[in-house]
Amino acid sequence: MSKQYLTTHTVDGAHPTDIFSIAVTSMQILSGSGSSALKVHSTTEPDFPLSQSINGAHKLGCHHVVASQDGGKVASVGFGGEVKVWVMDSQKQWVEDGQIVGATLSEAPVITLKCGAPIAKVLTDGNKAGEAWAIALSQDGQYLASTTYNGRINVWDTIANREKIREYETKGSFGLCIHLSVDGRFTACGHENGGVYIFNNDTGRMLYSLLGLVKPVRTIAFSPGGKLLAAAGDSKIIALYDVSSGEQVANLTGHSSWILSLDWSDTGEFLLSGAFDGKAKVWSIDQRTCVATHTETDKALWSVKWLPKTGRSEGFATAGANRSISFYREATGG
Repeated sequence: MSKQYLTTHTVDGAHPTDIFSIAVTSMQILSGSGSSALKVHSTTEPDFPLSQSINGAHKLGCHHVVASQDGGKVASVGFGGEVKVWVMDSQKQWVEDGQIVGATLSEAPVITLKCGAPIAKVLTDGNKAGEAWAIALSQDGQYLASTTYNGRINVWDTIANREKIREYETKGSFGLCIHLSVDGRFTACGHENGGVYIFNNDTGRMLYSLLGLVKPVRTIAFSPGGKLLAAAGDSKIIALYDVSSGEQVANLTGHSSWILSLDWSDTGEFLLSGAFDGKAKVWSIDQRTCVATHTETDKALWSVKWLPKTGRSEGFATAGANRSISFYREATGG
């Protein structure tokens, strides 16, 4: 079986520098780059118009932006180390709702600052660059997890005074990627030394240290049902693990360059991947094979995401070093 996707639109020059991350809600796509602004494009109109530019969001640029599955909250990390949380105001504009920093409330005093409509609470010690790298939000946006340069994994409650509620230890290697299962029970992370770990958020303990990838793991993702975990990176393969047992159940091969981004379709039937050579691939999980390959550019695809389904038609977006956001839609369907 093969699937065909058509390029429906490309937003050329969406950012003046590399686009490192995109996040999708039910009606929008948010993007972060090496420039200071976050951009928000509508996904409900065929030309994907710009609906908001959050200027000055991250002074030194943004390397990760994520959205909760319910679309109510967004978080972003800047190269300066700051982690910002965003919510939508009554005017349907994203506004800053505060920052997450390295200390907990018991470790540092709090200053209250007025930042637009909401009141943002900022802890005074602040993150250092690299203290928070990759981030993930829970389904409802309440919990935010992050990796660090020294291998620690931190989990914060974004509602309860943004307190750190978990801190996991690994073997000290840079944490390059992180993901939370939809039900919030598990945190998974991938590291520069090839390590892949799954933690149980209920018990606060490491569930598995997974084998199979010996090179840097740059992207990791739980399936929607939480049964499988996909991990990939410099090894150029996608490893699939059974979450219940920790066993590696499959290798998806076909990429010839570093794999930088993974995203599951809503049903868990397909997995989307983006690579350093500009190739995006769609994988059938049942068949354990690639069913579509697209090359919009020969430059790195730093981030790929499925779009909300319209009728029976699936679509996805890609972004990266060509500074553009490309949109694809399945050639058949409603």
